[in-house]
Amino acid sequence: MAELKTKPTDASVETFLNTITDAQKRRDAFTLLKMMQRVTRMKPRMWGANIVGFGSYHYKYASGRAGDWFLVGFAPRQQNLTLYIMPGFERYAGLMQKLGKHTTGKSCLYIKQLDDVDLAVLAELIAQSIQQMARPKK
Repeated sequence: MAELKTKPTDASVETFLNTITDAQKRRDAFTLLKMMQRVTRMKPRMWGANIVGFGSYHYKYASGRAGDWFLVGFAPRQQNLTLYIMPGFERYAGLMQKLGKHTTGKSCLYIKQLDDVDLAVLAELIAQSIQQMARPKK
């Protein structure tokens, strides 16, 4: 079984964010950092070379594959800001309608820039996803 490459590191989050050359994307990344710290009340940590994650949880699939992952996080990518909302988005339909301009993948929220979304709605989405991840699994 292949080992997961994305693991927590001791690299500095601030140093990483300061390497972002696009000024708007860098400002947005620091805004996300502050928002996620406030909402999660957790310390940020680098996961791999370019993901900022908060908290962690252990998962185990029926196949036997297991590992640890962050509860919520983000990565400032070339095309957009990618936010990782681990429970996915199905249960958050109301919030997603109010969020603003975005696209989604299974657990990924893609935003071009934070000016395109309602930051209060984004903070609520992050808070609810953390609450969902903290609930005992049935």
